[in-house]
Amino acid sequence: MSKLVRFDPFAEMDALQRHFFNDDSWMPRQMRSVGLPTTDVYMKDNALVVEVHLPKFGEDDVNISVENGNLVIQAQRHEKEEDKEKKYVVRESSSSFYRSVQLPERADADAIEAHLDDGVLKVTVPVTPAPEPKKITVKSRGKKKE
Repeated sequence: MSKLVRFDPFAEMDALQRHFFNDDSWMPRQMRSVGLPTTDVYMKDNALVVEVHLPKFGEDDVNISVENGNLVIQAQRHEKEEDKEKKYVVRESSSSFYRSVQLPERADADAIEAHLDDGVLKVTVPVTPAPEPKKITVKSRGKKKE
């Protein structure tokens, strides 16, 4: 039995365009990538650090919570402008961001700290170090010599 695949006449052209020109300048403005915020997650000094680049977001725009063992970061910003001199009634724009990061089992959810400085949100989650494994000495029973 053969599998049917939907034919996309532009797929090959898109692949060639990306391969040779490595940009999306040929795309309509609505289809270009929007520049999604970057997120860095790494371990440093017994802490899980999550850094999110959120330019133009303020402290009131960001909501951080812990849900079902996940660190959930949400940001939403609305701008509204009214200009009586122009013909439009309201000019609006909005941006939103959502990221969920699974926390390690030893994460201390009660000691999480978050700071937003110069458009970079830094969330630090303390992680208790793993206990040293208990070493058990091996002894021989010592056979009796005959």
